[in-house]
Amino acid sequence: MNIKKNNFKNFHIGSLIEQKGKEVEIEATRICDTFNCKKEELQKMYESEGLELEFLLIWSKLLNYDFSRIYSQHIVLYVPQIITPEKFSKKRHLKSLKNIYTNGIIDFILKMLFTGEKIRYRLPESMVFLKVLCIKG
Repeated sequence: MNIKKNNFKNFHIGSLIEQKGKEVEIEATRICDTFNCKKEELQKMYESEGLELEFLLIWSKLLNYDFSRIYSQHIVLYVPQIITPEKFSKKRHLKSLKNIYTNGIIDFILKMLFTGEKIRYRLPESMVFLKVLCIKG
């Protein structure tokens, strides 16, 4: 479907439906029979900027095109994501965990692991994972 004046930010769903109807060459009488409406009411749908979900679903089935995707793309592209306090604190917590060990401490522990010296400290899983990465790498 060709969207000339419309884009995902500003779109006129009625004109998009009318355009798609012309592309698939569906007759107005068939559309009116499907919606149980008159041609004047059909024209009002074409002129409307938004439609009820029920009508949008019928149009999607009738024209074999998913018109709800236009709304979905609008949400994805133009509605900002809301950062909840839980998400913010988790990101902050993970960032602080990444910076616990300095390069000197990591080098010291790796040296002890490679030379076979006994480590008197209980190593966290992140350091054991680091050891596996270094050995494989």
